[in-house]
Amino acid sequence: MTCELTQTRLHAYFDGEMDAIGAAEFERHLEACPDCEMRLAAEEKLRAALSGAQLYERAPESLRKKLQISLPKAAVPPPVSRSRAESWRWLAIAATVVLATLLGWQYLRSLNRFSQQQAMAALIVDAHLRSLQPGHLEDVISTDQHTVKPWFDGKIDFAPPVRDFANNGFPLMGGRLDVIDGRTAAALVYGRRKHIVNVFVAKTQPGDSLNGSGELQGYHWVAWQQNGFTFTAVSDTASADLDQLKQLSLAP
Repeated sequence: MTCELTQTRLHAYFDGEMDAIGAAEFERHLEACPDCEMRLAAEEKLRAALSGAQLYERAPESLRKKLQISLPKAAVPPPVSRSRAESWRWLAIAATVVLATLLGWQYLRSLNRFSQQQAMAALIVDAHLRSLQPGHLEDVISTDQHTVKPWFDGKIDFAPPVRDFANNGFPLMGGRLDVIDGRTAAALVYGRRKHIVNVFVAKTQPGDSLNGSGELQGYHWVAWQQNGFTFTAVSDTASADLDQLKQLSLAP
């Protein structure tokens, strides 16, 4: 679950709005809260990227001269009055401001999507780590997909697709219920040699940000969508193994 202080105190600390005592307390909290630490790192990365972004650059004088030379003589406009020249100058400035704003907005959207995906990946990895605690891995223990799939009936509002890939090196071990970012998900548990692979299954919602693949805290993850569901596989096995499991799941 997301730490409550991420919403109530993180931005105040980041913007320097806390007093010394409050800041010191929050810094002690950061030492024990990987979620707040990860969110703070994302905010700092966003600020650094915006500070270093070059959203406007003046065209070199050599370009203006080349354009003047390339223009036909008849196309050279007659001299304009000072007032008209000033009007064009302000129009050019206004166009530049609009363009810079649009570019900045697109850049911020891109960074925001990256930050959201990193946050969701952290929640998925946290759920995987919780499941590895004794007694938390499976609610239903079975290698039979026809036993695991019906177990979810009535416990969640969707029927997750459950398949056994034992012949391909991914034996089904069981399943359980889990909660990711406040949403109930089905967790399917597979083996891969001596590794545990969690495959989290949830109904795809508008704005779902997790897609593709990555690595966090030494764990690999890969996410994909199919038939209205979002799947996320997590494990400390090689990323190539998770890619193979993804392809097996996508196959009819």
